[in-house]
Amino acid sequence: MGLFDIFKKKEGGVEIFSKRPVAKFKVEKVFEIFGREVLVGEVVEGVIYPGYKVKGNGAALIREIQKERQKVDFALEYDKVTLVLEGKLNTKAGEILEVYQS
Repeated sequence: MGLFDIFKKKEGGVEIFSKRPVAKFKVEKVFEIFGREVLVGEVVEGVIYPGYKVKGNGAALIREIQKERQKVDFALEYDKVTLVLEGKLNTKAGEILEVYQS
């Protein structure tokens, strides 16, 4: 392993280590902005923080949460928010995704 191997972006998926989900998120719309997948929807149950992982067809890391176009530190149950993801889930509107703690 060389010096530059440390800085290379690692290929591969996001792994989920926790056994049970801490929240659920219902997807209303899906966008791709600047190469990142963006999900718009509602938190059905639980609390979501940036750094948590979303599981659908695959898994992705939540990079940022926005509410009414403002960056927020967390999202509570019944909040309508936007999740900016790192990775691709290929989800569709109407799906309910599970959220896991990192």
